[in-house]
Amino acid sequence: MALKRRVYFIGLLAVAALLASPAVSAAENIVRLATTTSTENTGLLHALLPAFEGDSGYKVHVIAVGTGKALKMGQDGDVDVVMVHARAAEEKFVTAGHGVNRRDLMYNDFVIVGPTNDPAGVRATRDATKALASIARRGAVFISRGDESGTHKKEQELWQAAGIKPAGSWYRAIGQGMEQALQMASESQGYTLADRGTWLALRKKLDLRMLAEGDERLFNPYGIIAVNPARYPDANYQGAMALIAWLTSVQGQRIIANYTADGSPLFFPVAVQATSQTK
Repeated sequence: MALKRRVYFIGLLAVAALLASPAVSAAENIVRLATTTSTENTGLLHALLPAFEGDSGYKVHVIAVGTGKALKMGQDGDVDVVMVHARAAEEKFVTAGHGVNRRDLMYNDFVIVGPTNDPAGVRATRDATKALASIARRGAVFISRGDESGTHKKEQELWQAAGIKPAGSWYRAIGQGMEQALQMASESQGYTLADRGTWLALRKKLDLRMLAEGDERLFNPYGIIAVNPARYPDANYQGAMALIAWLTSVQGQRIIANYTADGSPLFFPVAVQATSQTK
């Protein structure tokens, strides 16, 4: 009788182990991605991630925030991989030991948008610093993201290059994402700095025009970085590297190349140079 009870008990343990194992497996199949708002607002992630998930079996949980917050989440070990666009901050993140295996992913550029009547006369120049200086000189409304995002970091670089410390009622730092900044610029008939991808995706909803573009300082590269598993052992490093490998593969890069708004590409892939816009 005692032997039967022991066999029954061992059988229960085996069943419990089998029931528990799928939960462990499911957790291992989740990849936590902290990424910029531009990849979310443009819809690019909706084009990329279902294909990756179908190919790999991983499920990606997306946290769309500014670059500064995304890197902070990586630094705190709260995510497995980050996709951001502030090269100096990315290199600092890797040098400090928070991330490994950074890869160049894609690029677009920044543009300055504003009201159709262009009261600051921004349309007259391709020089981004001169455009900002004109906005400051006229006291025209400027909406800053003010959130330590890649766009905000670029804006700060440009103000510094222009020799201006923006302040006053005309300069409004909102601490929000790109979509919100564009909406507020449209509502207040002010100016803002935007990544071209988000601008192209949202422009039909906005009472704004693109006024300044083409300055080489407006180049906007994106990188993707795995969180360092040596520092954060709970990170899903295999999942992170699977995502990085897929996004930088011919298939992932082709999807990026083919992703457009009204026929205009929003991002340009760089990991695979031979990627052409074919389907």
